[in-house]
Amino acid sequence: MLQEGKLYIGTSRKPDDSINKPEYLELKFGNRHGLVTGATGTGKTVTLQILAEGFSNAGVPVFCADVKGDLSGIGAIGEAKDFLVKRAEQIGLSPYDFQEFPVIFWDLYGEKGHRVRTTLSEMGPLLLSRLMNASDAQEGVLNIAFKIADEGGLPLLDLKDLQALLNYMGENASELSNQFGFISKSSVGSIQRELLILEQQGAEHFFGEPALKITDIMRTTNDGRGAISVLAADKLMMNPRLYATFLLWLLSELFEELPEVGDPDKPKLVFFFDEAHLLFNDAPKVLVERVEQVVRLIRSKGVGVYFVTQNPLDVPETVLAQLGNRVQHALRAYSPREQKAVRTAAETFRPNPDFDCAEVITNLGTGEALVSTLEGKGSPSMVERTLIRPPASRLGPLTDAERQNVMNVSPVRGLYDEDFDRESAYEMLVKRAEKAAEAAEQAEAQAAEEQTGRSRWTLPGFGDDAEEDARGRQARPRSSGYQRETIMEAAMKSVARTVATQVGRALVRGILGSLKR
Repeated sequence: MLQEGKLYIGTSRKPDDSINKPEYLELKFGNRHGLVTGATGTGKTVTLQILAEGFSNAGVPVFCADVKGDLSGIGAIGEAKDFLVKRAEQIGLSPYDFQEFPVIFWDLYGEKGHRVRTTLSEMGPLLLSRLMNASDAQEGVLNIAFKIADEGGLPLLDLKDLQALLNYMGENASELSNQFGFISKSSVGSIQRELLILEQQGAEHFFGEPALKITDIMRTTNDGRGAISVLAADKLMMNPRLYATFLLWLLSELFEELPEVGDPDKPKLVFFFDEAHLLFNDAPKVLVERVEQVVRLIRSKGVGVYFVTQNPLDVPETVLAQLGNRVQHALRAYSPREQKAVRTAAETFRPNPDFDCAEVITNLGTGEALVSTLEGKGSPSMVERTLIRPPASRLGPLTDAERQNVMNVSPVRGLYDEDFDRESAYEMLVKRAEKAAEAAEQAEAQAAEEQTGRSRWTLPGFGDDAEEDARGRQARPRSSGYQRETIMEAAMKSVARTVATQVGRALVRGILGSLKR
């Protein structure tokens, strides 16, 4: 039943409920992408689990998100539960062996896995605009901010770097508008408010260093199995836009960094995008076009992308057309939209004369699905009603102690667990601003001294004025008039004012707070 170069999914059934044949996903077509859909409770997570197990045993690294917390069990050996053993016997899976899989746990918050971060510079203005739900005008301002940072050699690593740059842009909007295009102070203010909201939602955990290296989610073990990177997303799902933006950023990084490999014998990495509807909900057209482009071209990098969602209508048609491997669990057809989803799902399969797809989709049991994968020269196989195989790893979550044990022996232990705050835009601007402020203070003091010297009053006859007149007044340099500030000089002064203001406000809040108590 287990064959070289193929991933066993389950065994199909005939209309009379007799066993038909095993259903496979050929590894050489694993980078042709896929779709796993179905209503809640129909078995999507188990399907994701057995696919991840199969790819791992074939030496293919896997990245997936653990939305509900129960996918973590893939890191522990399975248990012979009655319903699992019964399913194995029903589909002829013998022997039904249990095993644990090499897992690396990740978490944006660093609570249930190793910290995973990126920098603002790596994310770029497009994805940051998506994360902030920015308007066109605000996205334009963000693009200008990144342009100024690039030209000024100012690394944008975390949120405070961008805040410092936005402060400068707001105070010098008129001058910058002449060079870069119109900059609205209201747009700058709106972006700053959105950054504050992101910070309160925990997004500051995501931005910073050390940034995630793509090679660390593409590891293999000494025995040749692919490591399964599991992102703890139960808390992250409280901020769905951050979740979707993070996964899209990771997909974009894979696309940009990996070399072209054509069509390898097996994928270099398989990427599961769970709760895929969050990516496309209210997404601007340019972002959908970007996703379509990445999905279409990343296949040649050896990466397979599998979208997991409840409804096939959650995925735009342009992206749906790129997904060659399909696993369709049961759908409900109570509302008009659900009925349309059933028809859409049925029409995407290569028909099977033995049954009506649209009718079967609404009658599938838990752990049962319609399966069609690519075969031969890349054409889809005839759809089959399939009983999904039981997993070899644990069905259910790990305990906190078990999770910690896995992290203690992780190959990336210690690489990402501590923050590293190197000198970046904020620190550079503050340092230069302090020097500029010091120079300005000295110039102001010198000017005041000159003014005092010119207006000094002395008693007649004491000789001060006479002696000075005799010696001759020493020539002092005169100002040549107004000189235009450079962008960096203005930035220095702006940040200096901002820092001083923030310190002052902090002191006031401390004093008032003590009085109120």
